[in-house]
Amino acid sequence: MNTTHTTAAIKNANGFSPEDRAALLDTVQRFATQAIAPHVSVWDEAGEFPDSLRHQAAELGILGLGYPEHLGGTPAPWSVRNAMSRTLARYGGSGGVLASLFTHNIGLPPVLAHGTTDLQAEMIPPVLRGEDISALGITEPGAGSDVAALRTTARLDGDEYVIDGEKVYITSGMRCDWITLAVRTDPHSKGASGISMIVVPCHTPGISRRALDKMGWHCSDTAHLHFSGVRVPARYLLGEEGAGFRMVMSNFNGERMTMSAMALGLAEACYDEALNWARQRNTFGAPLIDRQVVRHRLMDMQMRIRSTEAWVDALGARADAGDAKSDWVAQVCLLKNHATQTMQFCADAAVQLLGGMGYMRGTVSERLYREVKVMMIGGGAEDILKELAAKQWDL
Repeated sequence: MNTTHTTAAIKNANGFSPEDRAALLDTVQRFATQAIAPHVSVWDEAGEFPDSLRHQAAELGILGLGYPEHLGGTPAPWSVRNAMSRTLARYGGSGGVLASLFTHNIGLPPVLAHGTTDLQAEMIPPVLRGEDISALGITEPGAGSDVAALRTTARLDGDEYVIDGEKVYITSGMRCDWITLAVRTDPHSKGASGISMIVVPCHTPGISRRALDKMGWHCSDTAHLHFSGVRVPARYLLGEEGAGFRMVMSNFNGERMTMSAMALGLAEACYDEALNWARQRNTFGAPLIDRQVVRHRLMDMQMRIRSTEAWVDALGARADAGDAKSDWVAQVCLLKNHATQTMQFCADAAVQLLGGMGYMRGTVSERLYREVKVMMIGGGAEDILKELAAKQWDL
């Protein structure tokens, strides 16, 4: 790929005119088509993708999209970030690659919003350069969507916090260099008020990691982490003690927006493969596309894709306008449900249309069929998000 031209396109896109946006998305599409899509099946079998992919994404400026220039990034509105996520998903055809490649987009926002300038300067630039990996540690064996029930503790001892506990289902947990961790700093509080967030260097003594096997996202490592007497400088605390729960909830909003855009792109990837197959596959002397029932199945996919696209664009525009009030939060919750249901429908429809080929490893639809459930669970399971939306609307 011609990195000189594409890097310049991103660096000059601070205003994001239509031409800038088009140049950026062209960069992203070529990166996904050339550097990701041809290799995903091999990476899934290997259970990982090469570090060179992260370095290439960093060189193109993709890792830094949405971060301040002084930290090595390129400021970008939600509309552009969503478009990038959608494009990478559609043309890369792998949620696992994107989940691992962009784990920093759930690990770094709390640091950017609440970390000291010294901590930001220490942690964020190496991640955006592709040198370090940042992850997020919230879920525990006994606390998933119920964040207020987490039990991992951080006890202040002089100028250090001592951390004990465990985290599970941590994306990039086996390889991360930094993890933004939700901990309980008030042992007397059993609810949200005792939760704080702290950054932990992952090579600190006392941390052990165990890889977990999954239904999908095979090339994205997922880990069970144990913390035993892990000592971290007190300066790594984000904000004030007891303010962590709100940080986690705010971070979830951005994660759900990104997952919705990803799910939209992955649904489109299923549609693209199904349409291509319908045009090429002949049955009873005619292409599948000539069958009314096949065309109608494709249109059912398009109905869901187009409605998801409109909702993603609308909520992205509201976020860019500074509207992140309760109605927006409620709609983001329901959008995430709608987008992942769209992906589920399209993956199922594509596998059915491809027939026996759709059941074979190596097709996009088969891979995404296995990835659907993690998209529907991660960032907040469906029923949890329905209830959260209802509370935002005082129902």
